[in-house]
Amino acid sequence: MNKYLSACLATAVVMIALDMLWLGVIAKPLYQSGIGHLMAARPNWMAAVAFYGLYTLGLMLFAIVPNAADPGWLTTAANAAMFGLVAYATYDLSNLATLKDWPIGLSLIDMAWGATLSAAAATAGRFAWDRFA
Repeated sequence: MNKYLSACLATAVVMIALDMLWLGVIAKPLYQSGIGHLMAARPNWMAAVAFYGLYTLGLMLFAIVPNAADPGWLTTAANAAMFGLVAYATYDLSNLATLKDWPIGLSLIDMAWGATLSAAAATAGRFAWDRFA
């Protein structure tokens, strides 16, 4: 397995595991109370697979690979956190701008989660990259 594939897999596995824990357990009541009326009874798994695939690619392109020569993982984590903040803010701030009664508190929590999740997933990817480099 080469370093690209190992980093990609580690990033995706950590991101999906943490996001399932977040969405399914930790933050579920927050989302239910804030946007429960908009939530589907079951996830659209094709859309979820597309999201996680594209997002993993984004973390690889903008956080992991460009910082691979940098010793340590802090730059990778910081760039991934910024990528996550921007990506999640795009969604949340667009909803705040266009949807009636979209909860600002939920948006702030979601943007913080996007930064945190992205940093954690990219750090796992970076460790896998370094292991196979």
